[in-house]
Amino acid sequence: MGDAQMAEFGAAAPYLRKSDKERLEAQTRPFDLRTECFVPDEKEEFIKAKVTSREGGMVTVQTENGKTVTVRETEVHQQNPPKFDKIEDMAMLTFLHEPAVLFNLKERYAAWMIYTYSGLFCVTVNPYKWLPVYNAEVVAAYRGKKRSEAPPHIFSISDNAYQYMLTDRENQSTVNTKRVIQYFASIAAIGDRKKEPANTSKGTLEDQIIQANPALEAFGNAKTLRNDNSSRFGKFIRIHFGATGKLASADIETSYESHLLEKSRVIFQLKAERNYHIFYQILSNKKPELLDLLLVTNNPYDYNYVSQGEVTVASIDDSEELMATDSAFDVLGFTPEEKVGVYKLTGAIMHYGNMKFKQKQREEQAEPDGTEDADKSAYLMGLNSADLVKGLCHPRVKVGNEYVTKGQNVQQVYYSIGALAKSVYEKMFSWMVVRINNSLETKQPRQYFIGVLDIAGFEIFDVSMLQQDKRRWEQRHVSKDSPKTQG
Repeated sequence: MGDAQMAEFGAAAPYLRKSDKERLEAQTRPFDLRTECFVPDEKEEFIKAKVTSREGGMVTVQTENGKTVTVRETEVHQQNPPKFDKIEDMAMLTFLHEPAVLFNLKERYAAWMIYTYSGLFCVTVNPYKWLPVYNAEVVAAYRGKKRSEAPPHIFSISDNAYQYMLTDRENQSTVNTKRVIQYFASIAAIGDRKKEPANTSKGTLEDQIIQANPALEAFGNAKTLRNDNSSRFGKFIRIHFGATGKLASADIETSYESHLLEKSRVIFQLKAERNYHIFYQILSNKKPELLDLLLVTNNPYDYNYVSQGEVTVASIDDSEELMATDSAFDVLGFTPEEKVGVYKLTGAIMHYGNMKFKQKQREEQAEPDGTEDADKSAYLMGLNSADLVKGLCHPRVKVGNEYVTKGQNVQQVYYSIGALAKSVYEKMFSWMVVRINNSLETKQPRQYFIGVLDIAGFEIFDVSMLQQDKRRWEQRHVSKDSPKTQG
């Protein structure tokens, strides 16, 4: 597919495939297969070089930065001819090894070609910027094409799954979320919009499927050490189709084991991380009436649970994201009361983190050190403030077949507040999943589905997870005289 054929991809073309000019230049570039190689490098991991001599199992090379080094023969990896530069499927490389893969991904990434095939897999490198490769023109260009007939793209993977479903009459699955859902919703709904009755209270089914993701991401994604928008939960989305391939409905797996929300983040974050996006969206002051409703300021540092780490992210506009979240609720058919309820619970959690308690004189029993934040959180939860404080300081516990009231010291009360905040957030999130599923259930006949798996974000650290857990525990519990350290 040359420049002429790539025209149908519009502005996305240079981000998807090399130009004819670049391919011609690569084919005429001088190259010596016997000497061109990769060798290990302390700074770059691997570096391009040329062999100058070989002797006794050792190879002397001159690297592209002008250094002469001698390495073992087993550490020398042959380069691929220039015609393979920025190759779209790395399984086609003549010499397939680690440096060849890394350099190919690096060179494609430098040209903002973020999608690359590796056999059956599609490798994506996060550009951390918007690229014009997801618009309707690109969707149409990939529709109905075999994988070999178009450049690497998540849309190609999606369309192949869709076509296989129609021809093989079997359910399909894929691992990605946002763009996959966008593609399925778009192609399966083409031609059907005019047949569907108008509904002014909420969006079309394809709009709802697309908007389910940002709604859940606001409450389930957060900034971590390595990713500004890391998914802190896992979900399995089924997109259901009728016998002819028409979009029928969708659902999100709702079992507890499925989404595994990271609850600890609600009350504790590392210094370089953030709490869930929704807190900062609310505090962005994009909707001042929301601040008034929740009895909060627009300063995240006023709230302990959301200010232990970062409060802003350079790549995220919390103001715009709030409007996107609010709009997603509308498209999904949330009532005004449901939206307000979700926002109120979120606001109550912020006030939970500011509640203070002290020890009674000559007793270990805790008592409130002011009730302002308890009053605010109780109001937002629809509770009586005195009952909330009593439940924290003097909880009723079941002993045998009877309930008894027990006293709690300050430390125990802070633990209880943290547990309450995490439980409220988890149950709110689970309710949202069920509510979204209700919106996506159309009662239309459905025969097949394509499953989209979105696993919780994982990261590779220099420090092991066991060491991280130890540090988190120490940060939470070693300093016992401050409510900010409670878990």
